[in-house]
Amino acid sequence: MRRTFWLAIAIVLVVAYPWVFSTPFQQRLGALVLLYAIAASAWNIIGGYAGQVSVGHVVFFGCGAYAAMGAYTHFALSPLVGLPAGLVASVAIAAVIGVPTLRLSGHYFSMATIAVAELARLIVTNTDYLGAAVGLSGPTVPRNVFDLSFISALPYYYLFFAVLAVTLAITWWMTNSRMGFYLRAIRDSERAARSLGAPASRTKLYAYMLSAGLTSVAGALYAMMFGFVDPDSGLGLLISVKILIMAALGGAGLLFGPLVGAAILVPLEEISNSLLGGKGAGLTFVVYGAIIVLIARFQPGGILALINRLWAKRKTKQESKQGAADAS
Repeated sequence: MRRTFWLAIAIVLVVAYPWVFSTPFQQRLGALVLLYAIAASAWNIIGGYAGQVSVGHVVFFGCGAYAAMGAYTHFALSPLVGLPAGLVASVAIAAVIGVPTLRLSGHYFSMATIAVAELARLIVTNTDYLGAAVGLSGPTVPRNVFDLSFISALPYYYLFFAVLAVTLAITWWMTNSRMGFYLRAIRDSERAARSLGAPASRTKLYAYMLSAGLTSVAGALYAMMFGFVDPDSGLGLLISVKILIMAALGGAGLLFGPLVGAAILVPLEEISNSLLGGKGAGLTFVVYGAIIVLIARFQPGGILALINRLWAKRKTKQESKQGAADAS
C-alpha cells in the first residue's frame, strides 16, 4: 500500500509538472527528461537486469531517428510511419550483432559495442541516401497531427510520458516473468545460471533485442521533436554514455532507476549549457567522467539503491525500538 501511495504521488507530480512549471524552457526540459528516461529504461533491460554493459546502444537510437526522418525525406510520409520500420530494423541489427558480441563478457563486450557504434556512424556519414554528414530533416511546417511536429513542448511531454509508461510496464512484466529471473541469475553468475539449466545465450539475446527495439522508439521520438538528425545527434557515442550514466546514477537493475537518473542528469546538462553557452560543451565530458568515478567509488548501486538501504535501516531501527518497548 505504501509503494502504491508513493507511486500515485509520483504520477500526479509528473502529470502536473508542465502546468506548474509552464515556461517553454521548463516544458522542454521536462520533455527531455522523459525522452531520455525512455532510452535509459530501454538500456536498463540489457545493462541493468542482464549485467551486459552496452556502450553502443546509440546504434539503435540512431536507427529509429533515421527511419523517422527517412520516411519523410524519401517518401514524403509522416515521420511516425518510420517508427515501426526503425523498430524492426533495430531488432534485426541486435539479432545479428548480438550473437557474436554477447559471447563476450565484461569490458570485452563493452568494447565490441563501441566498435559497432563507431562503424555505424562512419557508414552513415559516408552514405548519401542517409544524408551523409549533413543529415536528414523532417517537415518544416506541420502538415497534419501525424507529423508530430508541434510548436510547444507540451504535446511532446505527454506523448513521451505515455511511451515511458508503456516502457516501464514492459520492463515490469519482463522482470516478473521467467525471463527476468533468468536475467538476474545471469547477472549474478552466468556460469551458475547455466549449471542450473538457464538458457543464458538465448535469454541475453532476447533481452538485447527487446532493449534495442525500445531504444529505437526513443530515437524516433527524438527526431520527431527536433525535426532533424545527423551522425552526431543520432549516432554520437556521447548519447550511449549519457544513457548508461542515467541508468547507473539512478540505479541500474531497478525499475525507476533510469527515471531518477534522467531527472538529475538532463537538467544538470541543460542548465549548464544554458548558462555557459558554447563554452559548456567540453564541460559535459568532465561532468560525465566525474559522475562515473563517484558512482563507481561510493555508490555502485545508484541513488535508488542508497535510498532503499537507508529506508531498510530506518525500518529495522523502528522495529527494534518497538520490540524493546513491547518487551518492557
